[in-house]
Amino acid sequence: MASLARRHWLAVICVVIPGLLAGVYFAFVASDVYISESRFVVREPDKPAATGLGLILKGIGFSNSGDELMATREYILSRDALAALDRKGGFERAYRRPGVAWTDRFDPLGLSGTFEDLYDYYAGTVSVERDSTSGVAVLRVRAFTGADAARFNRRLLAMAERRVNAMNARGRSDLVRQGIAEVEVAKRRSLAAAQALGAYRDQRRVADPQQQGMVTLQLVSKLQDELVRSRTMLAQVRGLAPDNPQIPVLEQRVAMIAREIDREIASVAGSPASLAATSVEYQRLVLESEFADKQLAAAMTSLEQSRSEAARQQAYVETIAQPNLPDSPLEPRRLRGIVTVIVLGLVAWGIVHMVLAGLMEHRE
Repeated sequence: MASLARRHWLAVICVVIPGLLAGVYFAFVASDVYISESRFVVREPDKPAATGLGLILKGIGFSNSGDELMATREYILSRDALAALDRKGGFERAYRRPGVAWTDRFDPLGLSGTFEDLYDYYAGTVSVERDSTSGVAVLRVRAFTGADAARFNRRLLAMAERRVNAMNARGRSDLVRQGIAEVEVAKRRSLAAAQALGAYRDQRRVADPQQQGMVTLQLVSKLQDELVRSRTMLAQVRGLAPDNPQIPVLEQRVAMIAREIDREIASVAGSPASLAATSVEYQRLVLESEFADKQLAAAMTSLEQSRSEAARQQAYVETIAQPNLPDSPLEPRRLRGIVTVIVLGLVAWGIVHMVLAGLMEHRE
């Protein structure tokens, strides 16, 4: 009899009382919870492939953007989103209304009404789940009235869209600003190279050593032809009339032409100031100037491409299903809650009963 009475008391404590309390709570205390659901994706144009000269556009197709979707999800679940949603206390008032059960409302005793406490409560009312197959995100908002749930869902969607637009604007600004900075750097390099080349020309008093060398060599060739003719004429005059008074004149002419040839050859090669000596440094400066000009042209092309990319529509929020206005509560699932409590009570009762039976048997 004592064992039977003990089992009855165990059943009452573990099963009956929890079941009755659960029935009273779910039937008369727990507040109805309405859930508003919306579906959206974050799309963006295909990202261009990067090259050494800049960004080359790949077309204007669209694709789901996982990174932007995750960033949008993190924003919706962030403290910034809660602060915007609770501007003037609208969110907090909706979850502290008098008709809500004290077990469900926010800060029922008025002892923990800080923003961090509200954020912890917010995390239990808003959820964003992403379907990895379709890339569609599902936003769910729980509230104690259908109107509040739908209203907060719509506001969160609008806030997410504004945040994506803000990220787009910042990205476009950074893209163009970087292109402008690259062009300015290329301009300074091109100007410095051109100034260095001009200063070298002024210092050496030469426009183009290669061209001037070709002109000088052509002049030397003509002088050499003239020297050959003058020497031939001098030899003929000496052979015909050794005492001809033209011989000294011809000798002076031959010597003058020879000196001029030596001087012109020396200007081309054979001295530190010759064209050959200056040509190496000149060619280096020319190559630097040409390379700087090519860099400037590439930077300007990249800037135009950046501006074209910035002008295109970037990531944006596309709503697949608008937030619904729930007309019946989906939570709490009262019958399932009561059954769950009773089942857990039965499990606890069985465990306690077996433990006590084992102890009694061991004692006997």
